[in-house]
Amino acid sequence: MSNPTYQFAQESESVLHWQLRRNCSITPSQLAWLYFSLCLVSLGIGGVFWFQGATLVLVFAGFEVVVVGVAFLIYARHATDGERISLHSTKLVVEKESAGRMERAEFVRQWVRVEPKSGDHSLIELSGQGRSMEVGRFVRPELRQMLAREIRKALRSA
Repeated sequence: MSNPTYQFAQESESVLHWQLRRNCSITPSQLAWLYFSLCLVSLGIGGVFWFQGATLVLVFAGFEVVVVGVAFLIYARHATDGERISLHSTKLVVEKESAGRMERAEFVRQWVRVEPKSGDHSLIELSGQGRSMEVGRFVRPELRQMLAREIRKALRSA
């Protein structure tokens, strides 16, 4: 299975892996530290104004911290989203993670069909044995056809 022409795949112990992940600029743990420091600064400034008699500043600072916390929580839930495709000797395993929820499907290697969902830049549909799964959400639309060709080529090679 070793072939240097694969652009998206990585090989380990006769298993081909495709890791398709969201482009994340900050990890959830870094985001937590950022949020903690933002809370200290914002509530600290609000506390200073509260001691000087401007009590509403602390209320608005608290509201700001809650709103930013909710936005960061939504971001962090989807920061680790991704798709993993593994091609073993007899099966193709597809795992999709979204907001901490894992969806998994296994296909017999010889029966897998790889097709675009509807058009050239649409998601890639992997189907077989009465099931289907869409992949390629984290790949640029213009590169999805290349990924589909790469998966097809890997499925055909023995």
